Amino acid sequence: MSADGALPRELPVVEGALPRELLVVEGARQIRDGDLVIVGTGLPLLAATLAQKTHAPEAKLVIESGVMFPKVVPTPVSVVDPRLMHGAARHGSLFEALGGLVQRGLVRTGFLGGAQVDEYANINSTWVPRSDGSQVRLPGSGGANDIASHCAQVVILTNHEKRRFPDRCDYITSPGFLGGPGERAKAGLGPLRVKVITDLCVMEAEDSALTVTALMPGATVDAVLENTGFTPKFRDSLDTVVPPEPEELRLLREEIDPACVYFPERKPR
Repeated sequence: MSADGALPRELPVVEGALPRELLVVEGARQIRDGDLVIVGTGLPLLAATLAQKTHAPEAKLVIESGVMFPKVVPTPVSVVDPRLMHGAARHGSLFEALGGLVQRGLVRTGFLGGAQVDEYANINSTWVPRSDGSQVRLPGSGGANDIASHCAQVVILTNHEKRRFPDRCDYITSPGFLGGPGERAKAGLGPLRVKVITDLCVMEAEDSALTVTALMPGATVDAVLENTGFTPKFRDSLDTVVPPEPEELRLLREEIDPACVYFPERKPR
């Protein structure tokens, strides 16, 4: 058992790529050239930077702390890391990032994570129950609620574990489709496309329950079912995620995260 209580799972290594590298590469593919994208540190930042270095050189990054359009230097560890501010067009504020851009509907894609994601793509990053009934307090929303409420597309990068995908979130920090189709509109929220990318599959939704649309190379339907707390829908014809190109892996390892900050398993022992 790992330090966080998760049971170990054997995941396929695809042409030398780690499972989490597959998440980053597939996450990068969700960004179009010219998109305005809001990201935090971690895997979303790696994905956005990879997109800029490959197919989306004109994508513009916005950091929740107010950094606008930086030229990121490897490898930031927080949203106030100076390496995340290098070459920025503006060092603004959280108010400018969330109020001036996100809440005005100017940011197309937002990357999010969370402790729980339920079948209607709601996200919990506030608290989860312990086995004894007490609560574990998590970091909370930050800008996640703003992003889920006002961006046109939300991309969630996460490991695929049953505890992360319950039937219903214990708390809704950031709204997906709330209780089901139509409820987002009733709450006064605009349309949203959600894509959840895990180390086993890709799930998508637009005012509906999450549907598995693709499997990661080497993953199976049974593995997805075994590691999901609800029974997801499956598209009739499932795609297989295209493995990373050698150049994508080279960029990720040598230019974007050369010190293996987010992939410590790659460090020489």
